[in-house]
Amino acid sequence: MPGIMIKSGMISYYGTPAGYTEKDQAVVDRIFQCDELAAWLQSRGLTPIWTDGVLERFLAGEGMNGSENAAPLKSVRIWQLDSRVDVRMKFIRYEDMLQQFGAPQPQDYRVAYDGQLETNDLERIYERFSTRQPPGFSGHPLNMSDVIELYDADGSTFYYVDRSDFRQIGFERQEQTQRKGMSMQTV
Repeated sequence: MPGIMIKSGMISYYGTPAGYTEKDQAVVDRIFQCDELAAWLQSRGLTPIWTDGVLERFLAGEGMNGSENAAPLKSVRIWQLDSRVDVRMKFIRYEDMLQQFGAPQPQDYRVAYDGQLETNDLERIYERFSTRQPPGFSGHPLNMSDVIELYDADGSTFYYVDRSDFRQIGFERQEQTQRKGMSMQTV
């Protein structure tokens, strides 16, 4: 058995499902990040995208993006207010945020998680980050004023965590809107 192979779009690393192909990219769990795998993927014209949560999705029985039986899963970013912002901005309803501080601005937030989960469902994402956080998460349990971003190669959708629901908001940084179609980078 070869050490690294791709079969039906799934990347196997020494017998373990490590990632999947998506167009000219290879989305691979960060746990497998190494020079050997990176070189192997690049030799096949694939750009490796190292992402948390891919192995977890496979182990949970979820397929890869583009699975015939399920809607394609998007990647998830969790945005939480930075420690330098006015403390009164934290843990408030969306209407209060608008009234007191204006619309949520990306420069006031930091990325506490960027990876993949087994779902696109906002309720399940909220529950996951409120109870048993995935590896790579560096924030507090999800709460009001946090922002959930679902994204893929086609773009992002942002949701403000409100008291009893999720409010879709415009949240892109100015340089992101100017670069539509290109992948976003967090700073």
